[in-house]
Amino acid sequence: MRIAVTGSSGFIGTALLGVLESAGHEVLRLVRKSPPAGARSVHWDPAAGTIDAAALEGLDAVVHLAGESIAGGRWTAARKRRIRDSRVEGTRLLARTLAGLGKPPRALVCASAVGFYGDRGDEVLTEESPPGTGFFSEVCGAWEAAADPARERGIRVAHLRTSLVLDPQGGALARLLPVFRWGLGAPLGSGLQWWSWVSRADLVGMFRFALENDIAGPINAATPQPVRCSEFTRTIGRVLGRPTWPPVPRAVLRFLAGEMADEALLTSARIDPRRLVGAGFQFRHPSLEPALRQMLHGPRFERSGIS
Repeated sequence: MRIAVTGSSGFIGTALLGVLESAGHEVLRLVRKSPPAGARSVHWDPAAGTIDAAALEGLDAVVHLAGESIAGGRWTAARKRRIRDSRVEGTRLLARTLAGLGKPPRALVCASAVGFYGDRGDEVLTEESPPGTGFFSEVCGAWEAAADPARERGIRVAHLRTSLVLDPQGGALARLLPVFRWGLGAPLGSGLQWWSWVSRADLVGMFRFALENDIAGPINAATPQPVRCSEFTRTIGRVLGRPTWPPVPRAVLRFLAGEMADEALLTSARIDPRRLVGAGFQFRHPSLEPALRQMLHGPRFERSGIS
């Protein structure tokens, strides 16, 4: 297939491009900088509302990953606006452009997040579960709705509601590893909140699965075996041979991270990837401890110099 990808230089995008190209697909990168002559890249600027629509004619599919990171600092009013606009306005521009093509792609596979469900305690959350409340739940709802023009044009649209993505080369796990190696790992808040997770390898496989199979609508991108925060931290400590400390109080986390602590660290989402399992997706890393041991003690990890 000919597939265009936004966010191709990110943590997920770089891995996905390698998998798609290895599988024989032709990949075009949607980039914000003007591409050099002859490059397999297409220019777009979501903030300015511009995109090279002619270059998208005749594609088979589009994967949309681009969006401002929710981690890395307090959620000021300006940062929250960037988080929302980068997702909603970028998706709206892309969906409207694809809908207006003479020969639109057959599929649009978009990133979303399990933040859609909000803080739900012990409730098991399937793709049929209603949205929650809070800033990121509202963002996810608007993010998914922004793809409506593509849906209305008859393009198959899938939204991968991504959970905590684990890989030692980036994301949350890369930030956590130094803390645990220093012997300072600890659960957050009560430690009872459910943390749903997925390995980067499995998430990339899910995007490929959604491209190559007739599946549409919301898809929970998480392992079938979520764990509580306390078990998550104990497992990392056990795999690394490091101690874990008593939980960090909620008040401390809120003081350090503000609203982001409530929405990203203390929230509980017990995700059931029912649609993926029903469609026959095969997980490489369904269980946390074996996944971490492979990631942290496997040949690739040792070669990377992180040991």
